[in-house]
Amino acid sequence: MIPRDMAQGLRELVGRAMSDPDFLVELQRSPNALLAQYELSDDERATILQALARLARAPAGQHPYAFRNALLRRVAT
Repeated sequence: MIPRDMAQGLRELVGRAMSDPDFLVELQRSPNALLAQYELSDDERATILQALARLARAPAGQHPYAFRNALLRRVAT
């Protein structure tokens, strides 16, 4: 579940990454192009890029969850 206090742009991006595996693959491939489509603060962009870095180390079948968990850990702290 995505926290309610997360910014709308970030919520939309995380929700799409969780429900659309092709989007998540494209996000990994071309993060700057896709991030430009969302209203995100510099901190949110950095958080997403850090989550993508963690995602690269996760097994393929766990990518949506690894991405979400990395973001949730970052947002919760």
